[in-house]
Amino acid sequence: MVVLAFTGLTASQFSKASTYELPTDGSSVVGAVQIVAPGKESTLVDIARHFDLGYHEITWANPDVDVWYPGVHVNVVVPTEFILPPKPWKGVVVNISARRLFYFLPAKKGKPKKVITLPISIAREGWSTPLGKTRITGKHRDPGWFVPESIRREHAANGDTNFPKYVPPGPNNPMGMLAVQTGFDGIFIHGTNRPWGVGMRTSHGCLHLYPEDASTFFAAIPVDTSVRMIDQPLVVGKQAGRLVMTSYEPVTEYGAKIDMFSRAVMALNPYLYESNVDLYGENLIYDVDWAKVRQLTAGPQVVPVDITIGGAVLEDKLAKIDVDLYNWPPYDVGANDARPPGEAID
Repeated sequence: MVVLAFTGLTASQFSKASTYELPTDGSSVVGAVQIVAPGKESTLVDIARHFDLGYHEITWANPDVDVWYPGVHVNVVVPTEFILPPKPWKGVVVNISARRLFYFLPAKKGKPKKVITLPISIAREGWSTPLGKTRITGKHRDPGWFVPESIRREHAANGDTNFPKYVPPGPNNPMGMLAVQTGFDGIFIHGTNRPWGVGMRTSHGCLHLYPEDASTFFAAIPVDTSVRMIDQPLVVGKQAGRLVMTSYEPVTEYGAKIDMFSRAVMALNPYLYESNVDLYGENLIYDVDWAKVRQLTAGPQVVPVDITIGGAVLEDKLAKIDVDLYNWPPYDVGANDARPPGEAID
């Protein structure tokens, strides 16, 4: 059976879009924000998938834009600038609240270190993915799905008493065409037959990838790679000697008893006592704009915001970005055979 069931964008072309060189200047931010003007047939979900973003990333970045009819006179923020997770930058690191996976590629002699980052779906409400450390234990092409009894009971409670014990490989298999197994019981990182749910809470604990991302990840990841699952709804990093922060909607199954401002302080704590050397060699303690921090705890903001006192406001940052025309055709409506769009419309 053909594994790479998509056309128009090869795995090597795709990996260029999601692979970044690790910063060597003390920064912990990769990528850059983009802004596009959508075509008349464009939707936010098409734009998200084209730029390898999840549903919530594109909608959180554009809270006032209609998902299905954004309009040709609207500028869409494409949040392809990412704060890397806390170190160590090794193996796979998954931030559940951010709905994003980072794979830090093994170093190659004489080559810059790199990271692949991919959007993921996470567990639906009432379910969760274990946090902590594990490893990649297997890789499976065209996997069948042995349905856990807990999932069959859930379906039965909803009136579906004939849900199968086993789903064979194929287009109706929720595991997609490629699956990477972790050491956590029953937890896989895999494709999906419902790619438009990537970035949402759709699974029973596994992490779902776009089919084309599953292809890239499957080809790149060796068995026995380390995996670290974390949940950090507020992510802090450094960029050009300043502190930046992103915020995500917290997942209620983790840290529900800790308020968001307290979680922000916890995320900032490693930086509150860290000296930053300026151009003249002077040691400066980061001066945090706590009003901005509190604002970030009020709701999701997926574009990194400068939280150092005197830092630029987000609106000014976005105003300096050139607007590009997004004129790619809509994606196919299929699932495993859904393909990235081909050539741009003239």
